[in-house]
Amino acid sequence: MGQHTVSGRRVWVTGASSGIGRAVAVELVRRGATVIASARNESALHQLVKDCGSERVAALPCDVTDRDANHRAAADMVRRVGGLDVAFLNAGTCEYVEVETFDSAVFERTMRTNFLSMVYGIEAVLPLLRQSPAPHLVGMSSTVAYAGLPRAEAYGASKAAITYLLESLRIDLYRSGITVSVVAPGFVRTPLTDRNDFPMPFRIEVDEAARRIVDGIEAGKPDIHFPKRFSLAFKLLALLPGRVYTRLSSTLVRRP
Repeated sequence: MGQHTVSGRRVWVTGASSGIGRAVAVELVRRGATVIASARNESALHQLVKDCGSERVAALPCDVTDRDANHRAAADMVRRVGGLDVAFLNAGTCEYVEVETFDSAVFERTMRTNFLSMVYGIEAVLPLLRQSPAPHLVGMSSTVAYAGLPRAEAYGASKAAITYLLESLRIDLYRSGITVSVVAPGFVRTPLTDRNDFPMPFRIEVDEAARRIVDGIEAGKPDIHFPKRFSLAFKLLALLPGRVYTRLSSTLVRRP
């Protein structure tokens, strides 16, 4: 772990067509990284490349929920830029559970997009990271992984699974010299959160979130969580006795 500027490093960003992924790709290019930007929306990726106005960013359309597509993307990165130094696996979605009409399909879709896509991505890029002089695996989780929240059964379960996966990999990859970071943002203004129908305390703008993420990557932080006034408060709340936390959280994340 330590200080590693992203300048000159080869970075794969998934979920790069909008929201945090797009903003992180822009910030990485601004700081001198070479970015391979992936998502299913090919036209949005090409618009990202155009907006960056730099040869250091390239579009690589990819459906990360497809295992084979991840491996093809890894092979394409080797052909294009010779390898990979940083993988920022960020693709994700959010669906809320209505307990009155509990539907397992919501869990299947959410776990496939959020969790399994990351597993496929890690499988594809680990061989490339092992060849990098400064390898870094970064995955997008959420503060919701700290404790249960109403209607977040599927989304929160996927993010908790991501956190556990990455924290375990951090141990197993330690001797390989691969830094592993978990990103756990609070509320960030994105097209995804714009659909939420409940109050979002301390919501920050996506450009600020991108700066904090890239700062954390450059610092080699194992846990990149923000805004601190929200994430730390949530961590403390999660330490409350179960009955107390249940009573308090039952008033949260509900429709007005």
